[in-house]
Amino acid sequence: MTAKVFIDGEAGTTGLQIRERLEARDDITLISVDAAERKSPEARANAFAAADVGILCLPDAAAIEAVALAGDCRIIDASTAHRIAPGWTYGMPELPGAREAISTADRVANVGCYATGSIALLRPLRDAGALPEDYVATLTGVSGYTGGGKALIAEYDAGTAPDHFLYATGQNHKHVPEIMEYGRLAQTPFFQPAVGNYAQGMIVQLHLSGANVSAAQLVEIYSEFYAKAPFVDVVPAPDRLSATVLNGTNRMEISVLGNGTDRVTVSATLDNLGKGASGTAVQNLNLMIGAPETAGL
Repeated sequence: MTAKVFIDGEAGTTGLQIRERLEARDDITLISVDAAERKSPEARANAFAAADVGILCLPDAAAIEAVALAGDCRIIDASTAHRIAPGWTYGMPELPGAREAISTADRVANVGCYATGSIALLRPLRDAGALPEDYVATLTGVSGYTGGGKALIAEYDAGTAPDHFLYATGQNHKHVPEIMEYGRLAQTPFFQPAVGNYAQGMIVQLHLSGANVSAAQLVEIYSEFYAKAPFVDVVPAPDRLSATVLNGTNRMEISVLGNGTDRVTVSATLDNLGKGASGTAVQNLNLMIGAPETAGL
């Protein structure tokens, strides 16, 4: 028996990559809406009614509208709209108890790209007691320009965007609420993201100034936390850390950088459109339909 899946927004960057990961599978039947009717509420409602799971690859407002159309169809929402909303299960399978919760959930909010790296670095330290709840974390990161959506992609395609720039300079990035919620932070972190002149790939860094934890302890904490995570590896710090090394995969690599004592930074490297979006959406789908977690990935 196959699972029927409707990708609402399949023509977008994330939707296309989800479709690529699913279309060759014999355990999934993709439900599609004709291109001319992709904005038709009636056509989309019919597609949700025919599907077992709907995956929303839409802007926030459109995702909220889509949930109203979806009826009883189970939903994975790749937008920001529902990540800390009541009644929604957070779709980051590596968190404690998350696999079980996702597998039975009707509403799953897919984790954001920067949030994936940030929470992956914070949560093991919080759960281990290595960071206090009121710790003021300092996070930085750089992503490929596809994370900025169609408008930013168009700027880079036209050659009008800078090679590198900071954004959300008011410390108001849209992923901060979910980072705080699932990274278990009581204080708003410093978080400064950037964009580089490459399509995909991401590095997120947590700078541990004032944290009383050694590099050796960090490696032990992360290794234990992710021991059963099929897509997360704790690896030695390379001489050069490339943001694009994991492109096209659903993998994430965590490294401990610094001098090992008072200057320590931990990094998470991932594909912002893979582990940070479409890859995790497929991972969540696998859990929801009872497929192997690694299927298609």
